[in-house]
Amino acid sequence: MKFRPLHDRVLVRRLEEDEMTKSGIIIPDTVKEKPMQGEVVSAGPGARGEDGKIHPLDVKAGDRILFGKWSGTEVKIDDEELLIMKESDIMGVLK
Repeated sequence: MKFRPLHDRVLVRRLEEDEMTKSGIIIPDTVKEKPMQGEVVSAGPGARGEDGKIHPLDVKAGDRILFGKWSGTEVKIDDEELLIMKESDIMGVLK
């Protein structure tokens, strides 16, 4: 199924974090937090400003991003768990 976000919304795939700390301690699933990093799968065309023009988004498909812990709405598309969030929920792009 194809999905295209509207306006200033972004479809994000969470990126799994390491299961082991730098010192070699394995983190069990029960205490792991959901990752706050993701990859943009697709992005809407942009938000419409007060002047009526569409202002394009700063993120694009393929960007690695950092977002807030409680950001977005979880959805399931083609048996894959994804997030839909507004661009304003994104804190930055990782390079």
